[in-house]
Amino acid sequence: MLVSVAATADLEDLTRLFAGYLRFYEVPKAETQIAAFLGERLKRGDSQLFIARDAQGVALGFVQLYPFQSSLALEPAWLLSDLYVHESARRLGVGEALMNAARAHAEASGACGLQLETAKTNLAGQRLYERLGYVRDEQFLTYWLALQN
Repeated sequence: MLVSVAATADLEDLTRLFAGYLRFYEVPKAETQIAAFLGERLKRGDSQLFIARDAQGVALGFVQLYPFQSSLALEPAWLLSDLYVHESARRLGVGEALMNAARAHAEASGACGLQLETAKTNLAGQRLYERLGYVRDEQFLTYWLALQN
């Protein structure tokens, strides 16, 4: 398996994987919307995307990071916003490889840490994160304010 920085040439595969990611979270979107969103991320470079492929080049999963500044640490950090592994590739180490690529990128950029959120029902993801050293935050709650566009 190879994990690499995603490029514009990966957009079709990323779109298909991202559609699966959104279905997992029960937020279906049209593939044209997904492709436009990911295309902008790749064009602007405002996120860091990694894609995992098997030896035959089949796309197995992706991870997407966004940079931010940790006000409490007074240092840069990364938000691990999205992680998805295709159903057929789960429990084969793909998620761990993507998480390790995210960590290596964050360390290489001088970040103080990686932050992520997951659904309370995503028990498999939680086990992976905790096995890799992530600690569940018991001090802060997450809130969301939906805005009309």
